[in-house]
Amino acid sequence: MIDLRSDTLTRPTPEMLQAMMAAPVGDDVFGEDPSINKLEEMAAEMFGMEKAIFCPSGTMTNQIAIKVHTQPGDEIICHEYSHIYNYEGGGMAFNAGAQARLLKGERGLLSAKDVEANIGNKMDVHAARTSLVSLENTCNKGGGSCYDLSTISEIRAVAKKHKLGFHLDGARLFNALVAKGQKAEDYGQAFDSISICLSKGLGCPVGSLLLGSEDFIFEARRIRKKLGGGMRQAGFIAAAGIYALENHISRLTEDHEKAQNLKDALEKCSWVESIEPVETNIVIFYLKADKDEKAFMEKLKENNILAIGMGQGKLRFVTHLDISDEMIQKTASLLNSL
Repeated sequence: MIDLRSDTLTRPTPEMLQAMMAAPVGDDVFGEDPSINKLEEMAAEMFGMEKAIFCPSGTMTNQIAIKVHTQPGDEIICHEYSHIYNYEGGGMAFNAGAQARLLKGERGLLSAKDVEANIGNKMDVHAARTSLVSLENTCNKGGGSCYDLSTISEIRAVAKKHKLGFHLDGARLFNALVAKGQKAEDYGQAFDSISICLSKGLGCPVGSLLLGSEDFIFEARRIRKKLGGGMRQAGFIAAAGIYALENHISRLTEDHEKAQNLKDALEKCSWVESIEPVETNIVIFYLKADKDEKAFMEKLKENNILAIGMGQGKLRFVTHLDISDEMIQKTASLLNSL
């Protein structure tokens, strides 16, 4: 099966599994798991931030960050495509009692001008208090779109001016770093908190990290406890994260090249209406209005190829560690034969 639904479908490589099996472990709730401690320290150092905390999922790291940054009744500025709004089960309302102010922007990206124009008036008791700005990089629904550091710096200046928290949902941040030639430290300097996912492009079976200041991560540990996210001998899965950070970042260029190859194949298909720009490992495209999306997906499945529908007429391919060049060639051949 050529599974192009998501990069969450990756499986540990033999080398990663070996590292997991050999991991030294302890009780992380007591702070005594050496592999967890090493992973958290490694990630914090990589981004130039003070501390990190390991969690089971990126949804949990995002939700913890929102809870720490906000008070019930506060408002979060984010893009209408944001994962924290669309795909986390209404968590910002359920966990933090916060609401979202949704902004538009090309391919899921915000501008400083739009952010500043939508900050609530703190002197108006009728309005929710804006307390947090959240960006997503890369933006999933935006087709793996990437922010320029200059734009992030401009939004950071607005957040600082208005004393707002500044959070990054960096589920696929390493894809952005590789694609744009950016440095992790630049992100650590810009954001108050960063969520990074290990179980997507980096190929780990589970796990995400939340980065921030020492005080922020102390509060994050309190929230993680309340959400039930403390784990015991979690070093076995932390070892996968350590291996990935040491070995799987630079190889993301391979996934990006394969995504470009799929885009090239789709451009030759008369039944494709349009394709979003491809910067990283996500390819979003639209069928022409007279084409049946369900029939198209079934045709792919008949040929052992899986894709995903994102709503709003969007179809998505995602390349990843378990997609080979031969799989890309087979997919391209099928697309061009339809």
